[in-house]
Amino acid sequence: MVSFVKKTMANKQIDMRKAKRIYKLYGEGASKRHISKELGISRNTVAKYIEFFKCYRLTPYEVSEMTLEEIHRLFKADQKPKSEQLRTLERYFPYFDRELRKTGVTRQLLWEEYHAKHPDGFKLSQFRYWYREWTKETSPVMHFTHKAGDKLFIDFTGKKLHITDKYTGEIQELEVYLCVLGSSHYTYVEACRSQKLEDFMRCTENALWFYGGVPRALVTDNWQTFNYRPDRRMKPSRTTKKVWN
Repeated sequence: MVSFVKKTMANKQIDMRKAKRIYKLYGEGASKRHISKELGISRNTVAKYIEFFKCYRLTPYEVSEMTLEEIHRLFKADQKPKSEQLRTLERYFPYFDRELRKTGVTRQLLWEEYHAKHPDGFKLSQFRYWYREWTKETSPVMHFTHKAGDKLFIDFTGKKLHITDKYTGEIQELEVYLCVLGSSHYTYVEACRSQKLEDFMRCTENALWFYGGVPRALVTDNWQTFNYRPDRRMKPSRTTKKVWN
């Protein structure tokens, strides 16, 4: 499908800035008719560019963050056969994909491993670009389009931080609280003592003050962590029952 869309636009390609603008307006909810009128482009052309970005499972935010050169390469990617250098690199990608699931493994480290074996190969920026392109083609990830201010995704990272008391030398572990707005990817991070309810509530309150507003929904990966567990030895008051039931 991507190849078909590219071929339909091969004869006459619009400015890459305008292509980014099309998808930005589309992500904001503008109709194809409105986009066509504002940018002075036919509705048929607008539809083709929207379909092109959709085929790559790109969000409007991701397209807005891409450079003009990256978008240009995206349109030109399948217009010439892959080089032997690129085919060699792509053979490593399944292995890299597995390694990146491990704690502490980064793309920088994987590129250094690749570059040690192929010193004349791709530089880091090119390596990252082609790996990103490969994951778009092979990763079975469901795509979601988020509305601005709709959901705040919350979780603890799992990997803890360590701080040292400057007076006693005692090392203390801290949990890392993380939340991300679905549409903009605007991120808030805070270190806290535990994953208990009181720490979770305090961090969430701090995050909302940081964002300066409240989303329509708070979404967390595992609510079991934050469940209220009453002390069965104590008789709850009517107020307690009303709040937690």
